[in-house]
Amino acid sequence: MSLTIAFLFVSSCLRGPNTVAIGSKAFTESFLMSTMAALLLKENGYTILERFGVGSMIARQALLTEQIDLYPEYTGTAYTLYLQQSGRLSGHKMYEAVKSLDRNNGVVWLDRTRVNNTYALAVRNIDKKKIGKTLSDLSRYNRIHPGELTFGIDHEFYERPDGFKAMARAYGLKLQPSQVRTMEIGLSFESIARGQIDVAMVYSTDGKLKKYDLEVLEDDLHFFPVYHACFTMNEPALSQHPDIPGILKPLSLSLDNATMQELNFRVDGLGKPAFVVAQNYLRRKGFL
Repeated sequence: MSLTIAFLFVSSCLRGPNTVAIGSKAFTESFLMSTMAALLLKENGYTILERFGVGSMIARQALLTEQIDLYPEYTGTAYTLYLQQSGRLSGHKMYEAVKSLDRNNGVVWLDRTRVNNTYALAVRNIDKKKIGKTLSDLSRYNRIHPGELTFGIDHEFYERPDGFKAMARAYGLKLQPSQVRTMEIGLSFESIARGQIDVAMVYSTDGKLKKYDLEVLEDDLHFFPVYHACFTMNEPALSQHPDIPGILKPLSLSLDNATMQELNFRVDGLGKPAFVVAQNYLRRKGFL
């Protein structure tokens, strides 16, 4: 048993009847969503145990074993990684699929947000006029100007069978080897800002998009999987606290890509504490 799991197990034994353990993954967006959930539940009389900053598999296992009661998850992650399904589905169909399949595991998916934190390609805003607004526009520009653009692509995403190469084939994006530089996704922001690359692989709600004045190109052929963020609960927790879905519903319905990108930017771009950003958003929306 890992130290993280052991800690979660021991701490779960200390819970009171009105105590809820909330988890999060180890990145800004998950911290923000979990913090907002914690604040809303505290507002409604709950005592919160925060189990923030763990990996995807640890968070999932903790939910299944009732070490945590809820945390935000992504439909695409559950569909492909946890439920081992394949095939491309629309956002609504993906949500309904994971909601139905995961019930067999004792996991309940609450309301679907409009946050779709999927893979994307981005360009500098100053280049948008010449390159275009969609991935089809990008492919067309590349055909007219062969070899001109340089792409910064995450190592893993470049090699995986459903990744960049498959996307390029789908869009007819034919690149010379010299046009592609593989790099960590965090480095792609610095590289495109410095003019070392022209197109960066990003995540669609990343706060650094605003920081570096980048524009996400529309996936007009819907190649990339859907990763809608939703709060997930285990069935025992829901049975004990049936009011939680109603408490979190206004938050889930208020979140979309533009909102989440702005909140992420306030943390990652402006250096504000995630707790303060989360609290201010809830107050601004009238939820607190």
